[in-house]
Amino acid sequence: MAKKNKKQATEGEVEPELNTNNDDSDDSHNKKKLKKKNKKMKIPTVSIAVPGSIIDNVPTLELATRLAGQIARAATIFRINEVVVFDNKSNPDNDSVLDNSNDESGASFLMQILQYLETPQYLRKALFPMHNSLRFVGLLPPLDAPHHLRKHEWGPYREGVTVKERHLNSGATLVDVGLVKNVIVDQIFKPGRRVTVAMGTDRNLDSDLPRQVVSSSKPTREEGT
Repeated sequence: MAKKNKKQATEGEVEPELNTNNDDSDDSHNKKKLKKKNKKMKIPTVSIAVPGSIIDNVPTLELATRLAGQIARAATIFRINEVVVFDNKSNPDNDSVLDNSNDESGASFLMQILQYLETPQYLRKALFPMHNSLRFVGLLPPLDAPHHLRKHEWGPYREGVTVKERHLNSGATLVDVGLVKNVIVDQIFKPGRRVTVAMGTDRNLDSDLPRQVVSSSKPTREEGT
């Protein structure tokens, strides 16, 4: 009897030890899984700074536009998230090739060209009125940036612009996202505003199901685009 009791006591001591090891193993596995998830979510961002004087030193408006296009293309190829343009000249030169009617500096010109090229082609007409600085942008090739989707392409997110027309049944805001039909969104906006729309998996553009407007940085955080 004594031997039997001793054996049971021994078995009782071993069993909790095994359970403890399993708990440690589970905790270790969960920590690794959480660490891996956090590592996946942390997408690094890269910014570059460009002086506006790089434009002031160019002899013609066409060459200035092409130079701005080269900067935009390099930023796209190397996946630059942000281009900071700083004005390092107090006053524009009198012999500058830029439009001085509004005291436009090289920095403001460069910013306008970069913003124009960053915008998907189907949105440019709605977001950019005619301006002398944009006279030669038609000479620049498309950037083919990740968020510049074509009409036949479907992506989890699309850039769009709100339009004047409202949905007939619900009065909801309609957004032109570059597809054959405008899509309904879940918020009310004034026309002419650029928004980022989560398209989801439903490709039926005739559906009255509203799409969600999200932060412009969400595609970068989730998709790296």
